[in-house]
Amino acid sequence: MIKKCLFPAAGYGTRFLPATKAVPKEMLPILTKPLLQYGVEEALAAGMSTMAIVTGRGKRSIEDHFDNAFELESQLAGTSKEHYLEEIKTVIESATFTYVRQRQMLGLGHAILTGEPLIGNEPFAVILADDLCTNGNTSVLSQMTEVFNKYQCSIIAIEEIPMDQTNKYGVIAGNLVDETDDTYRVTDMVEKPEPKDAPTNMAIIGRYILTPDIFDILRNTKPGKGGEIQITDALLAQAKQGKVIAYKFKGKRFDCGSIEGYVAATNYFAKQQGIV
Repeated sequence: MIKKCLFPAAGYGTRFLPATKAVPKEMLPILTKPLLQYGVEEALAAGMSTMAIVTGRGKRSIEDHFDNAFELESQLAGTSKEHYLEEIKTVIESATFTYVRQRQMLGLGHAILTGEPLIGNEPFAVILADDLCTNGNTSVLSQMTEVFNKYQCSIIAIEEIPMDQTNKYGVIAGNLVDETDDTYRVTDMVEKPEPKDAPTNMAIIGRYILTPDIFDILRNTKPGKGGEIQITDALLAQAKQGKVIAYKFKGKRFDCGSIEGYVAATNYFAKQQGIV
């Protein structure tokens, strides 16, 4: 059973400046919860108990959020506002949080490799917190663990996107394995192709389950666009061995790395809670 989930959280969040000058983008709230907490709760729902977080400079508030706040708790104890802390206290008590710093921003592949000491030699999940996913019944990561249990190889979540947006995503090509669970055995992967060069409109989103051999592959992966080590390049090496399954997940996804997606997510959750 997969017990560890890795959260790359060292990026600058430049699209949300100046808000992210002092506040990590992973801590931007959707209503009353930061994006990263939604991701942690999704991992907990999938049966994972160790949250491995790759941070960087200026991200100290992430550690503070997932820690006890004795002064605040004592101030609220016995008051009508005490219940506001119950949800985050439950999260803190349900998981172990470990941290490592990514000293240079060299791409998602490099961030995942930086997290190797926190993971060790076992399969693990990866959540990109600014891809906020929701499903009323079974979380996306829970769906993916079921797929992993069936195929025992790396699993990537995909969704169909408009062809004119392929240059924003890693895009896959693959052969349908099982129509009932929307799984494809990946044959090719291209990082942010122009629409005319994209093999399909099936884009990788910020949910992965990776086998530990990915670390050795990443160590030997040469930097690509912008001098970054791309996870898609490492996954392609696995795919050439038939060891990557793409899963078309069930649920809604919001790209909270963009202002439009962030606003859409806020409005969606506000409606779900009857606020608007």
